[in-house]
Amino acid sequence: MQRRHWLIAGTAMALSCARALAQSPGPAIRLIVPYAAGGPIDATARALVERVRDTLGTVVIENKSGAGGNIGADAIAKAAPDGLTIGIATTATHAVNPWLYARMPYDAGRDFAGITQMLRVPNVLVMNTARAAQLKIHSLADLIAYARAHPAGLNYGSGGNGSAGHLAGELLKQRAGIFALHIPYRGAHPAQLALLAGEVDFNIDNLAAAAPNIRAGRLLALAVTSLDASAALPGVPPLSAAFQGFAIDTWWGLVAPAATPRPVIDRLNRALVAALDAPQTRARFSALLAEPVSSTPGQFDAFMASERAKYQELVRASGARVD
Repeated sequence: MQRRHWLIAGTAMALSCARALAQSPGPAIRLIVPYAAGGPIDATARALVERVRDTLGTVVIENKSGAGGNIGADAIAKAAPDGLTIGIATTATHAVNPWLYARMPYDAGRDFAGITQMLRVPNVLVMNTARAAQLKIHSLADLIAYARAHPAGLNYGSGGNGSAGHLAGELLKQRAGIFALHIPYRGAHPAQLALLAGEVDFNIDNLAAAAPNIRAGRLLALAVTSLDASAALPGVPPLSAAFQGFAIDTWWGLVAPAATPRPVIDRLNRALVAALDAPQTRARFSALLAEPVSSTPGQFDAFMASERAKYQELVRASGARVD
């Protein structure tokens, strides 16, 4: 009886261990962020991986910055398609850079499999408050009227040729039928400092970056670039209210190498979408003025394709090029 008791106990323990091993997380997943640590994309990626430990196990962030995000995106494209390497796709890496750079190390349309869109952050058209008062500009309509009355009287800054601020400014000029001289800076932060110093008349900046100075009264928000108004800026209209379909959002999402098996993609999608939709995640991202946007893999692939088509024309019209 005693021997039988030990056999039963041993069998139960073996089955228990087998179940535990089957349910335990596998090898760590590597998530490549194609930008430096500490920025908003890196911060949101780190917040997201905290929410998937119970479903995906350990996810390790690896920052691979350089060449406008192309170095990191290329590392994602060329990784083994086994579900153990995923990464961040952004407006720049998957919609703008294919038309901006003369030579690309990857094909944004063929080398990736979408997992889910992750976040969307509107951009905002802002003026130095003192300069706006001097020119008697209090609204988007005032800005357009002033530009039409003074064809060479305005300039605008951006974080560089081909940046979201540059392309949004060019689209505004096209749609409004106005001219403003583009002045590129070495990054969004220097461009904002130039606006605050009165070196340029307006910028189209990322809402998260501009919000503190808008709240402090140093910048005047005239419009947001999303299709709809932003809850973070009550009373500020979208540019789409004046120009139908105007939309230049900053977005990013999650992708895997193109040959990653569909069941693996679906498993990643379920875990990451659940994390994105969790109230704790939404609250954390809301503090960064970012809106979580979950999607199916197919929806994210289609969205990225539509964004590439949009930016192909915008980059061509802007004349921006990186050789």
